[in-house]
Amino acid sequence: MPVRTSQISQGRPGKGVGLGLALLSAVAFGGSGVAAKPLIEAGLDPLHVVWLRATGAALVMLPLAVRHRALLRSRPALLAGFGLLAVAGVQACYFAALSRIPVGVALLIEYLAPALVLGWVRFVQRRPVTRAAAFGVVLAAGGLACVVEVWSGLRFDVLGLLLALGAACCQVGYFVLSDQGGDAGDAAPNPLGVIAYGLLIGAAVLTVVARPWNMDWSVLAHSADMNGTSVPAVALLLWVVLVATVLAYVTGVLSVRRLSPQVAGVVACLEAVIATVLAWVLLGERLSAPQVVGGAVVLLGAFIAQSSTPSKVSAEPVASGGAERELSARGTAA
Repeated sequence: MPVRTSQISQGRPGKGVGLGLALLSAVAFGGSGVAAKPLIEAGLDPLHVVWLRATGAALVMLPLAVRHRALLRSRPALLAGFGLLAVAGVQACYFAALSRIPVGVALLIEYLAPALVLGWVRFVQRRPVTRAAAFGVVLAAGGLACVVEVWSGLRFDVLGLLLALGAACCQVGYFVLSDQGGDAGDAAPNPLGVIAYGLLIGAAVLTVVARPWNMDWSVLAHSADMNGTSVPAVALLLWVVLVATVLAYVTGVLSVRRLSPQVAGVVACLEAVIATVLAWVLLGERLSAPQVVGGAVVLLGAFIAQSSTPSKVSAEPVASGGAERELSARGTAA
């Protein structure tokens, strides 16, 4: 009985830190659009902004890639999957979808990822999922529909919807791959090394898609307009690279390691709420009443899902009696 109490008490701090990291990741990811939109309005192509984002972050993380180069031999499939899905796939599919369907529709479909993650956990990994967690996902998705005002400008485009669904599937890959090795202890692949190589691979793939040699580099030498305020384009780019990419991916992957893919996926829905609020404050894009209500519903859904999902740390040892068996084995050896 004392051993079980200790394990549960150890699981709570890990979950609290993981939730804090997930919230920080959502804030960092949510701030990307606010900084990227003035760059796009200043003359940069959206795909070029994505390429600058991934390439700049890859250069920042390059020393960590060199330090953890052993991952190239031990986990090549993990690195390739993270680069293709979590970095290049999400960005390329999402921006391609924007060219065919409204932003709100594309964002809503992309953030079906938490529901898809629950499906992956339940039917592929065959792990239990609580009804409350599933209800939290449905609630968050409904609130997200209000935040992005999915009913405005809705039109049916099969290819656009498929591209947005592709972004959602790639985001599932991000959460699932971030969780790989999370229970392996010291043998787990270093998350910073995985992110570093994922960004390098993603930047290489995006180079072929975005064709940066056609980019108007002179835009970065001037200022961009942010709701009437002139801001250096380089400063906006640094924010996108350092905060909205490096910090966002590092805290996001670490949060998945401490929580679980399904919980971190639901908390990630807050990114759309944060992006909407930041656009209101910094870009002057006002919030409507449905958006305010939808943001509150997303928060409620995320809270229900994260509070009702069993902790990864405490569930396995308690269920299997691992600690009790270890103490018994030590006693027998003595």
